[in-house]
Amino acid sequence: MISAGPITQVGEWPELPYDAWAPTLDTLHMKLQVIGKIRLALTRREPQWANVPLYLTARGLSTSPMWSGLTGFAIDVDLVEHEVVIALNDGRLERVALRARPVAEFYRELMEGLHRLDIDVPITTMPSEVADPIPFPEDTVHRSYDPGWANRFWRLLARVDLIFKEHRGRFLGRSSAVSFWWGTFDLALARYSGRPVTPPAGAGIIRQVGGDAEQICVGFWPGNAQLRVPAFFAYAYPTPSGIERAPVRPAAARWNPDLGEFILPYDDVRRSHDPRQAILDFAESTFQAGADRQQWDAALLKPY
Repeated sequence: MISAGPITQVGEWPELPYDAWAPTLDTLHMKLQVIGKIRLALTRREPQWANVPLYLTARGLSTSPMWSGLTGFAIDVDLVEHEVVIALNDGRLERVALRARPVAEFYRELMEGLHRLDIDVPITTMPSEVADPIPFPEDTVHRSYDPGWANRFWRLLARVDLIFKEHRGRFLGRSSAVSFWWGTFDLALARYSGRPVTPPAGAGIIRQVGGDAEQICVGFWPGNAQLRVPAFFAYAYPTPSGIERAPVRPAAARWNPDLGEFILPYDDVRRSHDPRQAILDFAESTFQAGADRQQWDAALLKPY
């Protein structure tokens, strides 16, 4: 375990071993799901769920502004002071600590804080896109929280966020914002060709809304029970024939047949002589692999 300390003690591209911080990761994941579901409940649905994710800030993550009745507010997750701040546009605030305690207790305190601010929002309390979900009011399993690991994860996300934005700026077509998806717990960016896609028959609501447009995505996640290492990932949707044989960069990048995605382990990036360039090379080469095979309009591929 590590403890929170001055940010100068953490390297520019720090280690993030999945097994070492998995208990904190799992608890933070559930707490961010509570916040994400509040945003989901209070925003109008947008294409590809653009109303759902959180965004990086100078201190953590944010819902960005939302409306509840006539009240404008945002929920910010401060991963420096390790607290959740509910900030209204009339100046009122509520704070909820991100300390080691059960998700059920955090959920109750957060909803009580909203109530004191005259915000009463019903949400679905079952976590999304996770195995063996536990309703938030009943979750006494996830209770670990090491501030040092949480801060380290956010600092890494903040660096990746800027590089993904650099990649985003090289494309002339429509793209998503660089977004933190609280369901799958990853930071990702999607570029779109402009062509619609019919989701598979029987697809659930998440796939119906998110999977109705041709896209190429690049992202980063800290690992999970199936892939127990932090890694960058990339895929084209729908998956074009032969993409698994495409040459991609850097040399450590590989096609993962179990996931159906290209994977670049984070440890290979942080040990490289130029991590920024390694990430850009991965993003650009995997994009080109998908765009070539999906026959995207060449005009979209011309960088600024």
